[in-house]
Amino acid sequence: MSEKSKLTLRIISQEKKLLEEVVDKVSLPSTEGEITILPHHAALLSQVETGSLRFTQDGHEQDVVIAKGFVDVNPSGLVTVLVDSAIYARDISMEKVQKAIEEAQETMAKSEDQRELMMAEASLKLAMLELKVAQKTKKAGI
Repeated sequence: MSEKSKLTLRIISQEKKLLEEVVDKVSLPSTEGEITILPHHAALLSQVETGSLRFTQDGHEQDVVIAKGFVDVNPSGLVTVLVDSAIYARDISMEKVQKAIEEAQETMAKSEDQRELMMAEASLKLAMLELKVAQKTKKAGI
């Protein structure tokens, strides 16, 4: 595949630029459902939901767990994903995920503050997603 029929994927979180790579395609969760971006995609600006972003690079699929944010697709092939947080599936620590799940469940069991409950629920959802993606990645041997 020539460079002109590829995309440049850039993922930036609040903490850091996670990656900037030339890829074949990108799939990610948006507020309208999952979208797949291929070379020569029309310009697009959309909200991104918490979930798994998958990209294919030289025939190999990789997963990144992302939190809410935005995606900007430029007609030149630049796909910029700006999110609250992002982590490669291969970098997920099972111990940290288990601890985050336990902490969120404890908070949800004892708190009566609506804001605190919503934050704990969001943390639990993200931790459960990380666990699911990490297990899938481990099974696939990636």
